[in-house]
Amino acid sequence: MAISNDVTNRNEVMQNQNSRPQPDFSIAEARRIVRDLFEPNPAIYWSDFLGSLSLGAAAFLSSRLLVRFSSDWTIWWPAIAGMTIVAILAFYRAALFTHELTHLRQGQFRLFRVAWNSLVGIPFLMPSFLYQVHLLHHMRKHYATHEDGEYLPWARLPRWHIVWYLTQSLFIPALAVIRFGVLTPLSWFSPRFRRWLIRRASSMIVDPSFVRPTPTPQELRQWRMQEMGCFAIVWGAVLLTFAGVLLPTLFVHAYIIAVGIVLLNAIRTLGAHRYRLARHEVTFVEQLMDSVNYPDRAWLGELWAPVGLRFHALHHLFPSLPYHALAKAHRRLMRELPTDSPYRQTVSPSLWAALRTLWREAGRSKGQAQATDGLTITTSETNTPSPLDKAWNRTADRIRVESGKYAPRGNAFATDQQRNSL
Repeated sequence: MAISNDVTNRNEVMQNQNSRPQPDFSIAEARRIVRDLFEPNPAIYWSDFLGSLSLGAAAFLSSRLLVRFSSDWTIWWPAIAGMTIVAILAFYRAALFTHELTHLRQGQFRLFRVAWNSLVGIPFLMPSFLYQVHLLHHMRKHYATHEDGEYLPWARLPRWHIVWYLTQSLFIPALAVIRFGVLTPLSWFSPRFRRWLIRRASSMIVDPSFVRPTPTPQELRQWRMQEMGCFAIVWGAVLLTFAGVLLPTLFVHAYIIAVGIVLLNAIRTLGAHRYRLARHEVTFVEQLMDSVNYPDRAWLGELWAPVGLRFHALHHLFPSLPYHALAKAHRRLMRELPTDSPYRQTVSPSLWAALRTLWREAGRSKGQAQATDGLTITTSETNTPSPLDKAWNRTADRIRVESGKYAPRGNAFATDQQRNSL
């Protein structure tokens, strides 16, 4: 199904911006509320990362010892399964520090960047350069457009798109092995193939049609170092297996853990936004309202959305706010912002509620009931809007203009330069 285009006359929309009413939201006021929380704490980063990695390694090694040295490992399968789950959750948390690295200022946490790539990024075949494209997802001009590889309007598409996205988790780890073990060395001998590999097979994204912008020469030097490390990991593992040092069952076990990590992250991604916007430029308030916070059940949220990612709307409001300050920042904003602030509509009671809403809206995409303007959620006679839908629509009504969906970009919004510096 083709993605619908809701913009009937972009030029007319842009010409009429200045005559439209302002959304009642001030980034400056929100920033004032949390202004003292922007300094990252290295001790928290190091202890959290190393603790998560150590727990994952201990759980994985313990499960491997049971498999290899117990007389009948099938008796121990509940313990093996439990330790595998612990390894998935712990390694998942350690891996997601790549998100923090992307948003930290260049020059900050240099040793931490090296440590993360050496201990997780390269061994897990997910070096940090794969995720640097994430910054495009936060640029107002790119968010939800075709230049945003991390966005698909799943709420507007048939449900099979969601199912297919989750299914990809089964073979993404194998594709990573092929990318660094086979395609990387081939690209050394063909500049044309190298260009294709850089633009089409070097990004952690959800949109397979995304074409990555060409990196700078300095970035490419960092890429080559990380690619060489991943290449060494792949072929080192192959040689050690043929030498009898590593058992094939080790790779089966590792692959199961890798699939679990990728699948968990895919589920988290589906809950990060509402995915109701068409593929065109939107306002910052629309971006904010399309994102979701999960402040409740913190213990559970830290399992499926660790390192602050359960506060995804707040993260889009202030991308440079360190993950360990997000919970406190959210509480302050909810306490001090006006009762009708659009920020309050970013809260979802649970991941299950958000996924259920996304699945229901995707089911309407065949015609009679789908998001009509990127803001309002319509329903058929047999589908009653949920409280979350009603709250969304009430806030959408406040920022919509009579002739279209765009709200103006005035003093209430930061400039592009200010937004990118946050």
